Amino acid sequence: MAVEITWWGHATVTVRDSGVRVLTDPLFVRRLAHLKRRSGAVPPPAAAEADLVLVSHLHADHLHLGSLRRLAPGTPVLLPKGALAGTPGLRRLRDRLRLVEVEAGETYEQGGLTVRAVPAAHDGRRLPYGPQRAPALGYVLAGEARTYFAGDTGLFDAMAEAVGPCDVALLPVGGWGPFLGHGHLNPERAARALAQLAPRAAVPVHYGTYWPIGMDAVRPREFEPPGAEFAALAAQLAPGVAVHRLEHGESVRVAVAGREDAG
Repeated sequence: MAVEITWWGHATVTVRDSGVRVLTDPLFVRRLAHLKRRSGAVPPPAAAEADLVLVSHLHADHLHLGSLRRLAPGTPVLLPKGALAGTPGLRRLRDRLRLVEVEAGETYEQGGLTVRAVPAAHDGRRLPYGPQRAPALGYVLAGEARTYFAGDTGLFDAMAEAVGPCDVALLPVGGWGPFLGHGHLNPERAARALAQLAPRAAVPVHYGTYWPIGMDAVRPREFEPPGAEFAALAAQLAPGVAVHRLEHGESVRVAVAGREDAG
């Protein structure tokens, strides 16, 4: 029994479990506003092939309307409750995609996979000062394995309790700029979260992909290190967890023990 993880960059990951392809926070562009993809090629068309898509929150680098339009018609997309009200452009996709709003604690079945929405400590608004709110979410995928996709979150009390047992944790360890404000995991906080979650394996995401245009000359050394820093800190704080630091487009298969309550 195994789960396969492919990291396409930023928070975009394909999880293959129980014959189901789950795509997280699809972002398939070279440039987004003031951000430019600095590392890795734009994901190929095959990256948009999914049986289910998970969107963690409404920020444009996680809920990207142009990337959602690349999905096959009828693809189910899970969104935080309030996403349609908070993102007017999303409503134009209702005739093309199956948009399903969920809140923390709710579950969704897809093939042999059960997806449970869990809370996240992050500002979920579409714009930094927008009037509409939709709480940010993480998701736990339960099939042959239990995989936790954290979306974008800070470390919060009872995170491990909310997530529950998991085999693989996909944790954000950086961002798209040199400064991380409230509601984010940096390498140290992500390693502390890993120690609490105690999965079998972890894959760091949300780093080393997009960077503000012109920032290379100012802070060039802050782009790549979060992944390596997280791996080093995880070795100290959670030595029993295998950390897989993937390149863009690279995959890893994580073997898990069979379990009666899986799925």
